[in-house]
Amino acid sequence: MQKKVYFCSMILNYIWIFLILLAVLMGLVQAVAYGNVDIFSTILNSTFDSAKTGFELSLGLTGVLSLWTGIMRIGEQAGAVHTLGKAINPFFSRIFPEVPKGHPVFGSMLMNIAANMLGLDNAATPMGLKAMGELQELNTDKTKASNAMIMFVVLGASGLTLIPTTIMAYRAQLGAENPADVFLPILIATYAATLVGLISVCIAQKIKMKDPVVLGTIIGLTALVGLMVWGATLLSAKALSTLSAAGAAIILLGVICWFILQAMSKHINVYDAFIDGAKGGFQTAIGIIPYLIAILVAVGMFRASGAMNLLESGIAWCFEACGINPDLAGAVPTALMKPLSGGGARGLMLEAMTTHGADSLVGRLCCILQGTTDTTFYVLAVYFGSVNIKDTRHAVACCLLADLAGVVTAFAIAPLFFG
Repeated sequence: MQKKVYFCSMILNYIWIFLILLAVLMGLVQAVAYGNVDIFSTILNSTFDSAKTGFELSLGLTGVLSLWTGIMRIGEQAGAVHTLGKAINPFFSRIFPEVPKGHPVFGSMLMNIAANMLGLDNAATPMGLKAMGELQELNTDKTKASNAMIMFVVLGASGLTLIPTTIMAYRAQLGAENPADVFLPILIATYAATLVGLISVCIAQKIKMKDPVVLGTIIGLTALVGLMVWGATLLSAKALSTLSAAGAAIILLGVICWFILQAMSKHINVYDAFIDGAKGGFQTAIGIIPYLIAILVAVGMFRASGAMNLLESGIAWCFEACGINPDLAGAVPTALMKPLSGGGARGLMLEAMTTHGADSLVGRLCCILQGTTDTTFYVLAVYFGSVNIKDTRHAVACCLLADLAGVVTAFAIAPLFFG
């Protein structure tokens, strides 16, 4: 597993080096071709500004992140994760037909998926690795991914998340008028990614999608999401933004009340649970400072050199030629980076919000893209690497199809909500 995770970190290493060296190269071109020697000072100053921005963002993130990790810890101790797991158990027993009924691995998988849906990353990863170990015990070929493994990993990589805590925290830190207004668009886009990932695996593995539980679940959830999109087309952008913000507030407040009431019913000390979780959020926010500064400095140099503007202009021209809103071009780098590096995509999202504004169409679209799926190649490396699987079969193709579906959906619905 360490070698595979190292491989993923090397991807970000090459991206980081590429951004910095290309920025310097662009500076040389401008100096030689146009006599703009001041470009080097501009690029250098951008490193100081970006480093300061990265530190301030991380520091400002501690409050909001501590708040939500505290709330999530209440839900975790109250059994909310277990409740969600029980609700989706009938569906899971159909899409994992090779796993014996009642096998303990179902508990690990359900806990992992439910934890991801609630944004409990720290709880989700250990349960996910435990599930992969249990699935490996059932696997007849220890070097080749089983059908159940692939289904589990694709569902994990598609990143279905109900509460995008970190994204809302970043939006609050960058001055968004309503940090939660991207809640519904993210929910729609992440569902589209998960649905396509699920269907692609079902087709590849010839799982019976006509089963009443499988078909009923897919139709029901798709109808709900489709109703949201249909309703979005009937409202103005301003009304839709207001409705999205209000709906997000109602849902999130409802979740908080659910966690607290369920914790009270089990005689859990809610305050102590919150404090315990908030401490973890504080440590998380402090821990990301070096990583955030590293990627923001590289992206800042890339933009200061003019390379980012050149890239966005080229993409905007292509969009306009295809009849697509050219304003969306600024989000393409984030979309391309997301499957490769979560940290890189996060840096591009923050850079877009800083440059264009947290409430700009590009800024919001980047947030939607960031919340749509997980970091595909990292998930593949960690999960398959943990059990020494060398042949991942159709896992990569299905994961990338899910990524594509999420990106297309995000670009389609962002103008509906915020155009």
